[in-house]
Amino acid sequence: MSGFVEKPEAVEVPGLTHLHTGKVRDLYQNAAGDLIMVASDRMSAYDWVLPTEIPDKGRVLTQLSLWWFDQLADLVPHHVLSTELPPGAPADWEGRTTVCKSLAMIPVECVARGYLTGSGLAEYEQTRTVCGLALPEGLTDGSELPGPIFTPATKAAVGEHDENVPYEEVARQIGAEVAAQLRQSTLAVYGRARDIARERGIILADTKFEFGFDGSRLTLADEVLTPDSSRFWPADGWQPGRPQPSFDKQFVRDWLTSPASGWDRKSEQPPPPLPQETVERTRAKYVEAYERLTGLAWS
Repeated sequence: MSGFVEKPEAVEVPGLTHLHTGKVRDLYQNAAGDLIMVASDRMSAYDWVLPTEIPDKGRVLTQLSLWWFDQLADLVPHHVLSTELPPGAPADWEGRTTVCKSLAMIPVECVARGYLTGSGLAEYEQTRTVCGLALPEGLTDGSELPGPIFTPATKAAVGEHDENVPYEEVARQIGAEVAAQLRQSTLAVYGRARDIARERGIILADTKFEFGFDGSRLTLADEVLTPDSSRFWPADGWQPGRPQPSFDKQFVRDWLTSPASGWDRKSEQPPPPLPQETVERTRAKYVEAYERLTGLAWS
């Protein structure tokens, strides 16, 4: 069993229809049919949404996504219409809300990898492939790949793992033309983001995107290039052959799997609340990622 420790009740706002509560975001629709995405401060780890929030996390994710959408606009259109709060929305939605086009979403997680780690490493160690793509011998945890690769996954429900699938399976499910568009756009966006991050002393190891169609136009959706959707590593600490330090929920994962938490990841018991030190260190990492990538001071 996994999912929410306790699923939050949706905030009711006049004129908005609540559609969905995800791990981090709440999704609404207005009378015009536009989607309103609100990024919460919820934290997920090991397929659980934890009982402890990380202050400012939702605002960091939203503001960093908006910054990236601007950097990528010449490569692919995005779904953001505005950041205006809907009438009657709570004040704490400020800075964490985007009004977006309603797209025909494609049910594929579009993952780009430039380095070997995570589920890609696990597959490589068994078969010397990732999503069916053959890779050279001798790679290890954190190794840079000969070139970026597109390794799609099928989208899963809350509490379940996305499943890596070969490109050919994606082409079979959604059509060869759309699959080719996804691969081209995913690798183009990854390449631009990797170069921008590298200039700022950060390695973009891998990342995932979601796309939908606005009419016939392939459009970038959801969040983009945040610490929740990407692995960012400090370049000066990169050392293949071991897990890399990262700008994400590393402190949360480390504490949950430590004896101090008293939590057995293999049990069906939900994780315990996070200690304040872990909360503060995690918030600082998210803010540092925002500041280093954008060059802007967090406020």
